Amino acid sequence: MKILVIEDEKMLCETIVSYLEGEGYVCEHAGTVEMGTEKVNLYEYDCMLVDIGLPDGNGLTLVRELKQCHPETGIIIISAKNSLDDKVMGLDLGADDYLTKPFHLSELNSRIKSLLRRRKFDGQKELIVDKIRILPENRQVYISGELLSITKSEFDLLLFFISNPGRVLTKESIAEHLWGDFADSSDSFDFVYSHIKNLRRKLFEKSGTDYFRNVYATGYIFES
Repeated sequence: MKILVIEDEKMLCETIVSYLEGEGYVCEHAGTVEMGTEKVNLYEYDCMLVDIGLPDGNGLTLVRELKQCHPETGIIIISAKNSLDDKVMGLDLGADDYLTKPFHLSELNSRIKSLLRRRKFDGQKELIVDKIRILPENRQVYISGELLSITKSEFDLLLFFISNPGRVLTKESIAEHLWGDFADSSDSFDFVYSHIKNLRRKLFEKSGTDYFRNVYATGYIFES
């Protein structure tokens, strides 16, 4: 899952990003409304954490911007302000949750998990697709009841496809989802092919089903 953190307090931002990456998320960050707007218009995110008080403006501007171009993205406002007006305005603009500083990182993580369950998986704690059973919060995959050994990237890749049923995913979108900004510095998408190949093989060996279909010159689609 890919998260954008909009926070101008450098130490807090680094702490949040480090913690969430340790929990298995792909994180990007920005410290201003301008930087956040640029990222929101260039990339897609599963969730955005946004501070209200930013050096060049109000973070609620980003909430409005994101809801216009990516309405499916979840939004959690994080702010030192505990104003009811700010909270109501943020929620009215489309934010999903509001967390007042200071907060425990474990609580932030719980709220992100809850938000992603509601938005991506209709509130379910487990996903079942054909012979595949996925526990997103435990990062586990079972095939016909047997635990499947897969890497973090392979797990994220599988969840990405299952979260986009019937949608053709391009190699560019896959790379961006798995590696965020770092995908832009790559001259080749061979690593995408490699991860698809490995995941495809592991699923086929355990289930006897090839779930991936190549779409010529475009990307891949997951079919159950």
